[in-house]
Parts: sequence; C-alpha cells; structure tokens
Amino acid sequence: MPLQFADRLDKVETSAIRELFKLLGKPGIISFAGGFPDSAMFDVDGIRDAVQEALAQEAGAALQYGATEGHGPLREQLAAFMGSKGAAVLPEELIVTTGSQQALDLIGKTMISPGDKVIVEGPTFLATIQCFRLYGAELICAPIDGDGVRTDVLEQLIAQHQPKFVYLIPTFGNPSGALLSLARRRQVLELAVKYQTLIVEDDPYGDLYFDAPPPPSLLSLSADVPGSRELIAHCGSMSKVLSPGLRVGWLIAQPELLSRATMCKQFSDAHTSTFAQATAARYLQAGRMPATLAHVREVYAGRAKAMAAALQRELGDAVEFTQPQGGLFFWVRLTGAGGTTRDAGEFAKKAIEQGVAFVPGAPFYADQPDRSTFRLSFATADVARIDEGMARLGAALAGRGQAS
Repeated sequence: MPLQFADRLDKVETSAIRELFKLLGKPGIISFAGGFPDSAMFDVDGIRDAVQEALAQEAGAALQYGATEGHGPLREQLAAFMGSKGAAVLPEELIVTTGSQQALDLIGKTMISPGDKVIVEGPTFLATIQCFRLYGAELICAPIDGDGVRTDVLEQLIAQHQPKFVYLIPTFGNPSGALLSLARRRQVLELAVKYQTLIVEDDPYGDLYFDAPPPPSLLSLSADVPGSRELIAHCGSMSKVLSPGLRVGWLIAQPELLSRATMCKQFSDAHTSTFAQATAARYLQAGRMPATLAHVREVYAGRAKAMAAALQRELGDAVEFTQPQGGLFFWVRLTGAGGTTRDAGEFAKKAIEQGVAFVPGAPFYADQPDRSTFRLSFATADVARIDEGMARLGAALAGRGQAS
C-alpha cells in the first residue's frame, strides 16, 4: 500500500539549489551556486583550543543533556556579543537554536496557522519560503531595491493583508545582497508599532561588511522607537562567521513568543548540542572573534570587488547589478542587451555546459518571479577562479563552444 503523506507536503518542493548541486559532478566545474562560507577561513586553531578548554573545564556539562533554552555560558556570551553591536540583550531574552534555520522554523511553528498571511521580501531566502509554506502560510512579496525593502509598498501590503508577521533580511540579504537603509529601518519599526505587526529580522550576514559597518540592526534601533522592541523577533547565527558545522544560532524575542518557541523546540531536538554550545562559548570568551571577522571581511571584500570587475568585463551591458557592501552574494539581472537571453534558467543550462554554475533567481520569489535574475556567491572562489568563472559565463552568454 502506498504511503499517505501529510497534505502539508503538497505545498513545498525540493530546494532548487539542492537539486542544482546534483549537476555539479562535472570535473573542473566552477561553482558560484552555494551560499557557504569558505572553509579555508575557519579559525581551526581557535576552535580546537575552545574544544580542549570545554573538555578540560566542563566536560560533564558539555557532554550531557542540557537546557532547551541553551547552555548558560553561551547565552551569556551571545548576550555580550549582541551588546557589542549595540543591542542590549539579557541572557534570558534569547534561546540557542540549532542554527538560525531552526529559529525560523520555530517561528513558523509558533506563529503560522494554515491560511495566515506572511509578508516576505521579493526575492528572499529560499528555505524560508519553503518553511513558512510548510506550515500553511500564504506568502506575499514586498519588492526591494538597492536600499532594501520598499517601505512605501510594505505599508500598503500590511494595511491590505494584516499579516501574521513580516519577514526581512535587512543586512546583505540572501539572495539580493541588499542593505536596508537607516531611514527605512526606522520606517519599518514605525510600521510595526502603527499596525502592531511582528517583524522577524533574520541577520546571518550583518557581521560580514566590507568597508563601513552597516546601520544598526532593527533590534538595536528598536530602543529609539517606543513600543517596537516587543514587536521584533531577531534571528542570529554563528554559521557564516565561525562555522556552520557547529549549528549554533539564536532567537531573541518577547517572553511569550520565546517560551512557546522553547516548548516547540523541546518536541524537536530537546536542545542544541551542548558540546557545540560549550565550544562556541569558549571561543567567544577567548576573544578571538574580532580578528576572525577582520580577516573574513578583508578576503570577501577582495573577492566581491574582483567579481564586480569581472562581471562588467565579461558580460558588459548584458547584465546589471548593485555592488554589494557585505555578505556573500551578487544579485544579477539579465538585460537582454545585444540580443542576449533574458531567461536565467536557460542561461544556467548554458553555463553548466561551459563548466560554471549559479542559481537562477525565480525560486527566491514567493510569487511573480523575475526570471531574468540569478544569484552568484563569491565566498568560496579565489580571485583566479572568479576571473575564469566569469570568462566562462561570458562564453555561455555569447553562445560559444563548450569549455574543455
């Protein structure tokens, strides 16, 4: 007898990015598809020291079951880490999650009933679209530009749809790379208060700025907008700045939401790995994070500049993009200039034939996708591979023969 799966699975599909990875077995392929940090920049020595310190000083706690809310020392260190970025947070105001992806899943579990409306950016993080749809949300796209979500349209959408919440990646968004301006951040907080709407701020990339630091997070700015703090749920992660393998994230929210999220987490995994938490706590306590971030920012900034130059050189006016100020991504739009294609899906197939991969943009939209867009990640490729990869993209766009 065939298995009868839950109806909710009818609302989601396998990740287009994961499916694309199946095509990347061709020898010599250059991939700009993933959203991974560069493993060559992991502070292996620092993490090893943190592991040894955790085992030497708190082996019993590090290897035992722990509190669902999180390992006490890590909660203290994360509160201090947030404080260093201008957000006054007490340890009890956050819970530790298994990556920020779990924080988003817990928000979906605690907040979304089938048929609820949720506003997301268009485009936005693909896994969030899938997660919220799994819980039955009707997703509504708010358009973005180079300064992030368009707050004028966002207000219209909030007034019209009265959403359960609004989900934003204000700082170096995935996939857009966009940076929400300071003025718009204040407007978002004012809209939250005016319409009493929860804002979910996803911030995995905020520490990866290149030149000047970005504007303060919505959580930080909420201190200046009366009544907005309790309407912010902030999701953070160590994955892009320390190690995704540790699976350490966190959720900061008002007490009622936090307690319900904790309850749901109990049903899911009981607690995030105490060993990983103890390691992260010891790493933060050792004070190595500032130097690690400085190194990562410098390397990624160089790669982003190299990719911008190579895109302009190899693809010219056939594409348009905004130079990212941080994060991991370029968001590129095909213009069709010179009779070239405007369909990023077709372009992706030609690019694979040339030995280079990227992610077409359509899956990043909850509705009305812009099929001329695509995402490039510069994080895991050095400058030489970026130059070669962009040359291959140019060949694919021009319809030249396959790369050898």
